[in-house]
Amino acid sequence: MARRLMLREVDTTPKSSVHPLLAHPVFAWLGLRPAFGQHTAAEHAALKRWAAGKSRLVEIGVAEGGSALGLREAMSADGTLWLIDPFHLSRRRSVNAMKRAAHRAVESCPNGQVVWLEEFSSDAATHWNDEIDFLFLDGDHAEAAVEGDWNAWSPFVVPGGVVAFHDARIFPRGWTQPDWGPVRVVERLFRGQPASGWQIVQETDSLVVVQRS
Repeated sequence: MARRLMLREVDTTPKSSVHPLLAHPVFAWLGLRPAFGQHTAAEHAALKRWAAGKSRLVEIGVAEGGSALGLREAMSADGTLWLIDPFHLSRRRSVNAMKRAAHRAVESCPNGQVVWLEEFSSDAATHWNDEIDFLFLDGDHAEAAVEGDWNAWSPFVVPGGVVAFHDARIFPRGWTQPDWGPVRVVERLFRGQPASGWQIVQETDSLVVVQRS
């Protein structure tokens, strides 16, 4: 099975090599290990490629901030990256080590501007009114939630802009399954009868990138 990797700038270390006691996000918050990225090194490179030079980026689903850090490193120096995550899964809401780990990781890069929206993506969409040139969907993986994010956020993507779906593709030795929400949504929207005005422009491991005409 393909391994998801822990990312430190461009260096990668297999997450499985980290001692189990260090797996808790509190250790990333304290700086005892880098933030874990929930994606492979190849996916990380693809995200940075499509984020390069972009000025209006949105990521839905931040976790420890591994992918968000890569996006911030790649985006335009005068760009803005909006990070949307309710960080509601912490057992200790007053501490919320995952949120603190994400802030530590993303704030280690001074490039551009970052805006944190600590809310569910469905709620954030109700007051959103900005154009987007890069959108990364990696939030709730339930099929209805993925389709909801697509319907709510894709209309804001400008012509030439891209949307990246994570965990959206079956690949050799991978972890994804045919019944996963992102896989089913991508299959329905872009492989059978492609959504009008959109086309797949890259597929890497579980990542699928689509671009607006």
